[in-house]
Amino acid sequence: MSKTNTFIFKGLRVIAWVIFVGICIEAGGLLVNFFFSLYNPDFVSKLYQKLDLSEIYERSKWAFFGMYSFILSIALLKAVLFYIVIKLVTEINLQKPFNELVSKQILQISYYTFSIGLLSYIARQTAKNLEHHGYSLDVLDQFWGDSQAFILMAAVVYVIGVIFAKGVEIQNENELTV
Repeated sequence: MSKTNTFIFKGLRVIAWVIFVGICIEAGGLLVNFFFSLYNPDFVSKLYQKLDLSEIYERSKWAFFGMYSFILSIALLKAVLFYIVIKLVTEINLQKPFNELVSKQILQISYYTFSIGLLSYIARQTAKNLEHHGYSLDVLDQFWGDSQAFILMAAVVYVIGVIFAKGVEIQNENELTV
């Protein structure tokens, strides 16, 4: 492999780590917001993203816990997704990339990406339903606005994973015949 490709791959590894750390910070901040919104709602305006859902909490605890469950689940799934991406970019052997580990991790990435997209879509539809009942949930659109992109990305990554699985199968057959 050329020096340029090695350099680019190391750069992608660093970028994956930066994104992972950022997503973990976001998930941690949302978790802290959740607990503060339960125990000290007046302090929420000073916390991460000023995500104040106390108005929803006062109207319906079920709606509050439902929406926050969606937010936290999506944030945690994104963190797990990037953890798997980091495992992939650190464990892949670029001289012989077609192996069982890489194939499984690429398929896992597609499953988590699809889960994020599907959960985001369900959350967006639930929020729209709650808006019809008079709740103001515009502040939450940032958490699931990209559901279709995740579903499309899951399909693309799944196809790549299937290609890798076939590559592993062909490589194993070639090793047996030699």
